[in-house]
Amino acid sequence: MTIRTTMTAGLAALVLGTGAAAADPVTVGLITTLSGGGAGIGTDIRDGFQLALDMNGGDSIHLVVEDDGRRPEQAVQIADRMIQAEHAQILTGIIWSNLAMAVIPAVTAQEVFYISPNAGPSALAGAGCNPYYFNAAWQNDMLHEAAGAYASEHGMNHTFILAPNYPAGTDALTGFKRRYTGEIAGEIYTQLGQTDYAAEIAQIRASGADSVFIFLPGGMGISFVRQYAQSGVDLPLISTAFTVGQDSLPGMGEAALGVVNAGQWSPDLDNEANHAFVTAFREAYGRTPSLYASQAFDTANLILSAVAAADVNDHEAFRAALRAADFASVRGAFRFGNNQHPIQNVYMREVVNADGEITNRLLGLAIADYQDVFASECPMQ
Repeated sequence: MTIRTTMTAGLAALVLGTGAAAADPVTVGLITTLSGGGAGIGTDIRDGFQLALDMNGGDSIHLVVEDDGRRPEQAVQIADRMIQAEHAQILTGIIWSNLAMAVIPAVTAQEVFYISPNAGPSALAGAGCNPYYFNAAWQNDMLHEAAGAYASEHGMNHTFILAPNYPAGTDALTGFKRRYTGEIAGEIYTQLGQTDYAAEIAQIRASGADSVFIFLPGGMGISFVRQYAQSGVDLPLISTAFTVGQDSLPGMGEAALGVVNAGQWSPDLDNEANHAFVTAFREAYGRTPSLYASQAFDTANLILSAVAAADVNDHEAFRAALRAADFASVRGAFRFGNNQHPIQNVYMREVVNADGEITNRLLGLAIADYQDVFASECPMQ
């Protein structure tokens, strides 16, 4: 279902910038997870993207949405069909890094643009960067690095770390350790999609850790946080917005209170574009947006800004228009680095009860104007 909202000309100019719309709609294929584990994240990706089109004159975009079922082979088949049958000129939407690694190289090899609203595997940020690949969210390690720095700065010297066994999980724990100066009390890679963490919590209890860091997005995080709270293990829990974001907090309830987490965005981030986005999302969908919704909203507005400035069939001109990022991001100021990943601020947040809603509030800046470590390996200028 498409939900239409109206927007003043002034606010449209704020979000999009200026420029004439393209004469013919550009076909954008959005491949995301809308069934099974992770469907809540995919719903937020779809809804955030659609809201930007509804608010900002999406007549220049023909959007095609399909469910990847969180299966790499299905995502590859959908991408091929969208390019060959739908003549998609831009693809987007994938959540999971293992799916991104299956789809993105094949898409960019056909000189079709892929703009990620989420997954940012390290393999595509360094030597594997590509002119046709942009990431509008982050490189996978980035937020986890901020969490590692926070743990070190707050006297956590013996942290137990935990993530699922797939590319983003590896990047997450690698990123945490890059900025963490203490000792690792234990390190576990769990099964992707796992929901029972009794064995892992027992290992945490026996480890002598003084704190715990987790990266467990979607239903995995809901299961862990609830079980952790019930276990009686009384150690500070640190994470990122992927685990304790607005997509998961309703399922966690008060079990998530006090969890400190890193994110490049928060619902209470104070800028005009974010105020407009959060208000419109709540009005359109009846819930507070998540980090994933904010990233998809920015991705759609990035695409709209480029479509307004250049012909998607003129690849060099369109790439330059994307790199300009001529729109007002809900995260505040950001720009693309040479590897076409964001250079941006990362903040620390805390889960709180705000007037009956379990949500996040900003604690402060963690890392300012940060570029991922893999950019130096990317040969693009």
